[in-house]
Amino acid sequence: MKTLQVIDTLDTGGAEKLAVTYANALATEVETSFLCTTRKEGILKNQIADEVEYLFLNRQRTFDFAAIKRLKAFIKKNEISIVHAHATSFFIVFLTKLIYPKFKMVWHDHYGNSEFLAQRKAFAIKMASYAMNGVISVNQRLKDWAKNNLAVSKIVYLSNFPVKNETVKTSTELKGAEGKRIVCLANLRPQKDHVLLLKTFKMVQKDDWTLHLVGKDFEDDYSRQIKLYLHDHGLSEKIFIYGSREDVSHILSQCDIGVLSSASEGLPIALLEYGLHELAVLTTDVGECNRVVSDETKGYIVPPKNETAFAEKLSFLMENKNERLAKAEKLYIHIQENFAQKAIIQQLISFYNEL
Repeated sequence: MKTLQVIDTLDTGGAEKLAVTYANALATEVETSFLCTTRKEGILKNQIADEVEYLFLNRQRTFDFAAIKRLKAFIKKNEISIVHAHATSFFIVFLTKLIYPKFKMVWHDHYGNSEFLAQRKAFAIKMASYAMNGVISVNQRLKDWAKNNLAVSKIVYLSNFPVKNETVKTSTELKGAEGKRIVCLANLRPQKDHVLLLKTFKMVQKDDWTLHLVGKDFEDDYSRQIKLYLHDHGLSEKIFIYGSREDVSHILSQCDIGVLSSASEGLPIALLEYGLHELAVLTTDVGECNRVVSDETKGYIVPPKNETAFAEKLSFLMENKNERLAKAEKLYIHIQENFAQKAIIQQLISFYNEL
């Protein structure tokens, strides 16, 4: 079996991380593992294993026929049998399959706004589904949506899983006092609702505690709203924005509490990474977060958009070190037992074989 993971960019998002992780993990499990980036490279390129064969298409537009021809030629030349399109990259794989149907097409649905599926713009997905041989969903809600909306019979739910990238060069040294750092690992997008997090941190800030925002800064209106809030409330010495960072494991090793304040999620890899790095966690109850923080022995989960509940639990974690450590340990064990890479990669290969 020869497999190709396809992703539009190599920026530090959940879908991008998983595409690279899949390509790396499959390198020792299948005959050859390939990875293709269609539109833009990014810092995750440095994490692609030497054993993975890599292609960058440099696609310039939706109907970039030169890029489609390059992708077709690459698949044909390397005799690739499974093409696994992550997130929005399904469209170029669909167009490629129209002119070269000799491979099996898998689409991996990472849709983060799974709380709002009724508003999903899905015409292109539904059209492309006639060429799909299988669909992988990152949570049960997306699996149900695929069953009800797509022309595909083979649909499976595969959990995301975390990976420690300890071979990456460590360069990010966080500001603030050791033992009193809160981290939010999320790109600066409205879905992540950083504004709620900033408001609650302002409500409960105490001693030397600091908040660290790590994730891609799109430098748009949402980003400006966050920075204006920090300026207007005098929080620039308490809350720090770092942008995209490659050394996530090193960053998390410097933190004590991991938070997500999202209005919507699938199954956030960030939450799994917090657990793998033994952080105490606080998250909103969206997507599959309640599968990770399944009870209060493993952390706290509160309703989205609820500043009072979020502030109460954050304050408790900040004030109670023993509780933080106990919950972090329980969550770590839960992650090891239920979100292990090896088991999920084997499920993936079984799905490929079925196709």
